This record gives sequence, C-alpha cells and structure tokens, in this order.
Amino acid sequence: MLNRLIDFSIRQRILVMLATLALVGIGVYSFTRLPIDAVPDITNVQVQINTNVPALSPVEIEQQITFPIEWSMGGLPNIDYVRSISRYGLSQVTVVFEEGTDIYWARQLVGERLTEARESLPSGLAEPQMGPISTGLGEIYMWSVEAEGPKPDGTEYSPQDLRTVQDWVIRPQLRNV
Repeated sequence: MLNRLIDFSIRQRILVMLATLALVGIGVYSFTRLPIDAVPDITNVQVQINTNVPALSPVEIEQQITFPIEWSMGGLPNIDYVRSISRYGLSQVTVVFEEGTDIYWARQLVGERLTEARESLPSGLAEPQMGPISTGLGEIYMWSVEAEGPKPDGTEYSPQDLRTVQDWVIRPQLRNV
C-alpha cells in the first residue's frame, strides 16, 4: 500500500504540490486567527474597593473602614474569598469570586453591598469606590526606589530624594509606556 502511495505521489507531482500548498495556506490562515496572548490572563474574577482616607492611621482605617466593608461582602454568592490591605490613607478590599463568574454580575453584587456598607462608615470621612475592571496581573507591577551608596557629595539619599526621583524621573517614563 505504501508503494502505491509513493508511486501515485511521483506520477501526480503537481497534484501533490497543490495539495501541500493548500494545506500550508490553511495552516497560515488558521495561525493568524488564533487568539494568542503574550501574557495569558489566568487570574480569577475580582472586584476591588478602594477608599482614600488621608486622616487616619492604618489601625483606624482597618477598624473603621476596611472591616465594615469586608463584613458587608460576606455571604455573596459565588464568592471565593475576601482580602484587604490597610495602609496610611488607603483601604483596599478585594473580593475574589469563583472561576467562571461574570465580572459585570459580580460588580453589580459588590455595588449593592457597597451601598449598604456606606451607612456603617464614618460620615464625611470616607467614600469607597469600586476600582476599574482589571485582573490580578495588575498587582505584578510594583517597584521600589532604593539608593545604592551615597550621593556624589558623600551624603546619604533621604526618603525625600528618592521620592523626587520617583515623581520626576520614573513616573514620566512609565506614563509613556
């Protein structure tokens, strides 16, 4: 059988070449239609709630802002877990949903609970807001500005010097990206 196939291929070279070119063309066309991403998004469905509170310490933010928001998110359907960060001037609560949950449905649920949570927050002090629709990959892009060695005049870099480098050198370059 193999000999007959080889004999046919030799006798019908033009037909075999056309079939090969057709397969290559179909392959190239299929390749250009594939949804390939350089960094595939394998993260879960999450909704972030950010609250700017410049007047409070992290402990006060945790007690007065973060905990009431976390508590109000309890019992949502399809919820996987809730995590939070309380820093100087910022409360961030992240509600993570099970795989396959529609992001817009999840945001609607969080928005409804957030309306209820606003009643238990200190009035006039904090206004929690949902973050934009984004994935956990955004959390990868963090950096710190550190100094290696002293300045040219021999003194050490102060935190103010590092902040100046952040604001006037690094930030404009990142905005161009």
